[in-house]
Amino acid sequence: MSVTTAFPLANPPMHLHEEPVFSHEDGLDLLHQALPLQEKLESLHAHIRRDLPFVDRIAVAAYEPLTDNLKTFLHSSGLGEVPLSFYESKLSASHSLSEIAATRRPRVINDIDAYPVEPVKEHARRIRSSGFGASYTMPVCHNGALYGFLFFNSRQKWVFDARALHHLNMLGHHLSLMVVNELACLRTLMASVRTVTQIAQVRDFETGAHLERMAHYSRIIAQEVAPRFKLDDAFIEYLYLFAPLHDIGKVAVPDSLLLKPGKLEPEEFARIQEHTVKGLQIVDAMLDNFGIQGMQRSDMLRNIVLHHHESLDGSGYPYRLEGDAIPVEARIVAVADVFDALTSERPYKNAWSNQEAFNMLAELAGRKFDHDCVDALLRNRAEIERIQSQFAEDLLG
Repeated sequence: MSVTTAFPLANPPMHLHEEPVFSHEDGLDLLHQALPLQEKLESLHAHIRRDLPFVDRIAVAAYEPLTDNLKTFLHSSGLGEVPLSFYESKLSASHSLSEIAATRRPRVINDIDAYPVEPVKEHARRIRSSGFGASYTMPVCHNGALYGFLFFNSRQKWVFDARALHHLNMLGHHLSLMVVNELACLRTLMASVRTVTQIAQVRDFETGAHLERMAHYSRIIAQEVAPRFKLDDAFIEYLYLFAPLHDIGKVAVPDSLLLKPGKLEPEEFARIQEHTVKGLQIVDAMLDNFGIQGMQRSDMLRNIVLHHHESLDGSGYPYRLEGDAIPVEARIVAVADVFDALTSERPYKNAWSNQEAFNMLAELAGRKFDHDCVDALLRNRAEIERIQSQFAEDLLG
């Protein structure tokens, strides 16, 4: 029985390397390195354009099951413009995307101009007005759960043929796994925080509704100040996810202090102030124990936990930072947290009205709180009231 070996060849074809064994540059090597997801997306986009140069834009939208919100998350275009950013809408309000989510099957539109635009969908109008002619949409799923969608857009029409779709399917699933892995790390961390809180039987007044509200307030503020601080969609999404973890250090503070109805003594207040440093220790331990030390934007989480009680004038804690030395994510969360604390009932006070809280924040803007962050909240009163209605306190709150 004869055996034919692939190498070495007596006369290798001209298109093969002359040596039987040689090194090869992996065009997707960056995808396996500890880099931000945005950089990996841009690298993958560049790789795709070598074979499919008509793929002008790749975008990722993240889905939040609790609110049914679909939010812009990542994009790579290289076009000098961003057709869709800082945008969110209900998945259920989009018939076409809902169908993709329900069937778990991709959608090809090779002529966007011929495709009927849903009248209320701003994102569809923006994509069309930006000159895109064709699109390919894939659902991002894992273990039956929907995490979001991938969008491949081209300025040309009739380009997504069988060959292109085969290529995009393979790399699209690779990108989906990267997105799922990143979001799964966040969900693991947040689930562990909830577990620690429940085991410790923390009876703090920071209910689940409070955490939801202040996370949504943080998103509103971040979207408003994005131009000043050059924030992108990914920053805002991570901020939204991390904001509820700001007071995790309170699991190390006795309930007798957290729930004390009267005024705290100086030494008692000093004990409570320790929750920022203890919170950082808890976060670092969790990241280490769960093996996710390299989780993207983990420094943002650390900054929120450690610095959300700092004040612009240096009177805050734990390090009395001033002005721009306070990370922007901590400044945003500080305003969101204080506003909800003021408008919520506490063991030692009644809930303030929104107007009373707005007046207090406006008075302290520029001294204690970032002026732009406060203004951002004041400009969105209707949205704040909607959030308060959606995440009202339950009977135990």
